[in-house]
Amino acid sequence: MSIRIGIYGYGNLGRGIENAIRQNPDMTLAAVFTRRDPSTLTIGTADAAVCHVKEVEQYKDQIDVMILCGGSATDLPEQTPALAKNFCVVDSFDTHARIPEHFANVDAAAKAGGKVAMISVGWDPGMFSLNRLYAGAILPDGKDYTFWGKGVSQGHSDAIRRIEGVLDAKQYTIPVDAALDAVRSGSCPALTTRQKHTRECFVVAAESADLARIEKEIKEMPNYFADYDTTVHFISAEELKRNHSGIPHGGFVIRTGKTGKDLEHNHVMEYSLKLDSNPEFTASVIVAFARAAHRMHREGMSGCKTVFDVPPAYLSPKSREEIVRELL
Repeated sequence: MSIRIGIYGYGNLGRGIENAIRQNPDMTLAAVFTRRDPSTLTIGTADAAVCHVKEVEQYKDQIDVMILCGGSATDLPEQTPALAKNFCVVDSFDTHARIPEHFANVDAAAKAGGKVAMISVGWDPGMFSLNRLYAGAILPDGKDYTFWGKGVSQGHSDAIRRIEGVLDAKQYTIPVDAALDAVRSGSCPALTTRQKHTRECFVVAAESADLARIEKEIKEMPNYFADYDTTVHFISAEELKRNHSGIPHGGFVIRTGKTGKDLEHNHVMEYSLKLDSNPEFTASVIVAFARAAHRMHREGMSGCKTVFDVPPAYLSPKSREEIVRELL
């Protein structure tokens, strides 16, 4: 039986989810939920319903997994616990410092509703998180390093757009080359957050907006920009569209460690991504974990889960026999 997917929010990530569903024959898009007037929204799946978010509870028996596509700054902290009472859900909450708080809120709601809620699914947090866990387990005497970019951070761009007077924005995360080279050398450098990355923001402001205030709010924003050297450029909407319309991203998870009786052997483990489209790739990760959430719920599980709780075989549409034969 096909897994019936709901999409809650239809921006870049929501469109990516719809495209990813088409690549997975065991899934169908049942409905898209939007805060806009549904009559103004055109989607690519002819037989899927388009509904206002206020109608969502009417579909609790028609959707197996609801994928939440809102922003981490203000949407997901409210939406995920609210929806987890009635649906199995997957979100991409990516404010690392607030994940434990978000987990606790979602866990209580999902357990009350008897549902599985998967949070913080994507590539970081998500695939990078798994690689940090694997590398640390394999090289216990070592050190982790994570670098992001160069690329557009959807969450950080969204956070800028929430500032009063901002009409649109794109934010690029940029690794510091010298720091990356030092890590790859195996020398285990001690690096601060500020030494590893810079952030560059391109902002379209309202005509009467206070540019100095906007720049100050960006640079002092906790969990997003306060710990980084951040450059803010104010540009026109035309320039943003012309020069910053893409959403590329990527990054590296690196662990350096030592083995041997006297720790005489050095090792470097590296996992990297180079993405033409951040939301399309993130959507593809989320859809795989939506399959896992559905399977876990069918087995009687409930509560909040993360990528660490999912057996790898649950991500694949293939049978266990096929996985062992073809991939092991």
